Amino acid sequence: MPSSVVPSNAATLPAQTIASDGTIYVPFAGNTLVTGKSLREIEAEITRKLRGRAHEPQVLVRLIANNTAYVTVVGDVNNSVRMPLTPRGEHLLDALAVAGGTKNPVEKMTLQVTRGDGVYSLPLETVIRDPRQNIPLRAGDVVTALFQPLSFTALGATGKSDEINFEARGISLAQALARAGGLIDNRSNAEGVFIFRFESKQALAFAADVPATPDGRVPVIYRVDLRDPRSFFVAQSFPMENKDVLYIANAPGSELQKFLNLLLSTIYPIDRVITLSK
Repeated sequence: MPSSVVPSNAATLPAQTIASDGTIYVPFAGNTLVTGKSLREIEAEITRKLRGRAHEPQVLVRLIANNTAYVTVVGDVNNSVRMPLTPRGEHLLDALAVAGGTKNPVEKMTLQVTRGDGVYSLPLETVIRDPRQNIPLRAGDVVTALFQPLSFTALGATGKSDEINFEARGISLAQALARAGGLIDNRSNAEGVFIFRFESKQALAFAADVPATPDGRVPVIYRVDLRDPRSFFVAQSFPMENKDVLYIANAPGSELQKFLNLLLSTIYPIDRVITLSK
């Protein structure tokens, strides 16, 4: 028995804009509510309405553009954009790519996501290295790329007294000491390595009754004794934070030695000092 193939007639409707009441109009199916439904649910609803009006109806619905779901990308990017979200779902790095990337090196950038009343920040390098941090975006999110080179200040008997920048991913105390030029052998006191920091009051269990700044931060001083070999393990794991002050105390006799050197260089000529020392 010869088989026959019945050709099917397909009709493509022009693109429609969802009305203010959340409906679209489909010939023979009438107005159909689509707001709050997935594409599969809309297809099933239209198919149900066409039964009895069309022979074995099959419906395919596509979302061409979503004019209500946007993410704003601003900050230190090459192009600030308003990126539409598609059904496949865009992520944090997708938004950055659409904006043309950042103007500054990755290790010096922080990504900030503003979602409703919440603000969340993470180093860009962390987002790239850890796929779990490349979060899916939602309508209304604001992604801000911030050029925020973190820094600490090195003071005292260090090889370099200066404000020193470091990467957004952070550095340890050991790395901070190295970038500050280490301890000056004839001047520094290895027992007196201090880190001055404002800590959040909520992070300190003992700070319940300690006076805090108006923004709820408590001044804390950490001390490390580098004469103890165990302290080098602490230095490798102790994280430096933005605006920390690293201070290396002078050795007990260094102040007297500096005074004598100043006195001799002021009163006696250099050759006279050499003569007297013979």
